[in-house]
Amino acid sequence: MGKSPYAQDGYRFRFDWGLSGAREIAEAGWVVAVVDVLSFTTTLTVAVDACVEVFPYRWRDESAVEFANEHDAVLAVGRSQPGKVSLSPGTVRNADGLRRLVLPSPNGATISHAMQGHTVIGVSLRNATAAAAWTAERLRSGEAEGVAVVAAGEHWRESGTLRPGAEDLWGAGAYLAALDTYALGMPSPEARLAAAAYRDVASDLTPQLRACASGQELIGLGFGEDVEIAAEFDSSTSVPVLVGPRFRQSR
Repeated sequence: MGKSPYAQDGYRFRFDWGLSGAREIAEAGWVVAVVDVLSFTTTLTVAVDACVEVFPYRWRDESAVEFANEHDAVLAVGRSQPGKVSLSPGTVRNADGLRRLVLPSPNGATISHAMQGHTVIGVSLRNATAAAAWTAERLRSGEAEGVAVVAAGEHWRESGTLRPGAEDLWGAGAYLAALDTYALGMPSPEARLAAAAYRDVASDLTPQLRACASGQELIGLGFGEDVEIAAEFDSSTSVPVLVGPRFRQSR
């Protein structure tokens, strides 16, 4: 039997949604770029900017507490607990003495954790161009064969099914558009769609990020700062790479 039609076979740059999409399009020897703009990969870049190691984890439960203790790390709490480090990027930016952080999320962290064994990087709007440059260098050197770009999306509360988010489409598209400038391979139709979606809002990115459904949700809950930090386009040159169980600044 041939490859799945969902694998986007024959294309060096691929794009899909969620963990199931990641498993369809990623191959051995490929870079897996995880995009979760609001807020896992945004918070991740803020942390790595500050030389904080980040351990992605699937759920915030008793096993997460044990995992954090095992790695001598702080376990991020829910956004609703003020004054503590959480998935909100501002709490990481303002934390003193933070060196290791376990960061659970049902989206970006879960995908990153599940894709260990691949070269996994965290991509947001804050570091899209830097991540593309890092990836292009690996493609040129032969360290990587191709790129699987995975938009994390959100989950509907009632059904638990995937809700594609405009913010992750734009983040993935910004990275893919930057990669396209290196002319190192052919993007799949899905990857071209993501890049085109980003180009459509590039000149109006911050207002669009505020206006999209996920942005409105966070603003309505009192976390507008999360959206503003996510909109810091290309403010970071950090490229978080998953080494074992933790993300570190690329070397």
